[in-house]
Amino acid sequence: MSDQAASPMSSAAQSVAQVAAVPAASGSLARWARRLEAVALPVGALIVGLAAFGLFLLALGKSPADFYALVYKAGFGTWFSWQNTLSRAAPLLLAALCVALPARLGLMIIGGEGAIVLGGVAAGGLGAAMPWMPAIIGVPLMAIFAMLVGGAWIGAVGALRQKRGVNETISSLLMAYIAIALMNHLVEGPLRDPASLNKPSTAPLAEGLRIGDLPGMDVHWGFALGVICCVVAWVLIEKTTWGFAARLVGGNVRAAQIQGLPVGRLLIGFTALGGAFAGLAGMIEVSAVQGSANGSLAAGYGYAGILVAFLARHNGLAIIPVAILIGGMEASSGLVQRRMDLPDATVLVLEGFVFVAILLSETVYGRFKIFAPERWSSR
Repeated sequence: MSDQAASPMSSAAQSVAQVAAVPAASGSLARWARRLEAVALPVGALIVGLAAFGLFLLALGKSPADFYALVYKAGFGTWFSWQNTLSRAAPLLLAALCVALPARLGLMIIGGEGAIVLGGVAAGGLGAAMPWMPAIIGVPLMAIFAMLVGGAWIGAVGALRQKRGVNETISSLLMAYIAIALMNHLVEGPLRDPASLNKPSTAPLAEGLRIGDLPGMDVHWGFALGVICCVVAWVLIEKTTWGFAARLVGGNVRAAQIQGLPVGRLLIGFTALGGAFAGLAGMIEVSAVQGSANGSLAAGYGYAGILVAFLARHNGLAIIPVAILIGGMEASSGLVQRRMDLPDATVLVLEGFVFVAILLSETVYGRFKIFAPERWSSR
């Protein structure tokens, strides 16, 4: 194939390979120091957030020890609690990827909720329209359709940023509100099941189109699918040429352009991929939990995914334990409400404290001498 016929990405891959071939300035100890910093600061921020929320509880006349004991009991104390936690973590895994993947390119997408609800409506509408489909065909088709819708929705945010310079944080948030309004219109209008009187929804999915539970567990397959997607996302970012190119764009857009990387396609492609994961989360909620598309799709998973992604430092593998932790917190809201006479939204306030602590921790990265590469590279 001639040079003229070579694809732009082929030349970009050569450029990336040349950059990758440059030896690192610091040794292995320096790399381990940076990795330790990436773990220590989020963990420290989590502890600070929990401590600050404990002071908030004391101001309300409640015992922080009792509160955290109930959170542990409801989220992780028994096998039943663990199963409930893992089920709640399933959409958080995919919602966090909608934030984490674009973030590696320097984009801040906070409107994953829109892709979730539209992905759920797309899956619910398709499943209701074709109840005769066998599961081996119908479930993958619903997943693909939901991912296409979610990917197109968030990919449009990336396109607006690249083509028109529209801030992706603002546009993704505004588009999330549009998506929720569109979802309400569809489930209350064109896609509404006439039999759904009290709670408008699409027609219930056929039993063959429902996602079942993992063997021996009361946890649906959506959790396993979410874990697989997180691993795939980590491999894509950390082990492939495309991922290295994305990280180079996130580090310095100008340098990436000088190297000949297709910055525009990378921005749009990774935002679309993040949206596809969020759309898949909506499909799982419909097929595994709700049984139809309805207003319950707007449950705030997209916003909780922001916390998960930041706490995990946008690392696909780290998202898995963090999503389980946040899922356990959310699973405890009912027990906390009954035992401590606190509002059901108390856990959301806790998440808010943790999120503020995480944001504050971002300002101290690189300021601790113990983690400085220069300290370790000379050893």
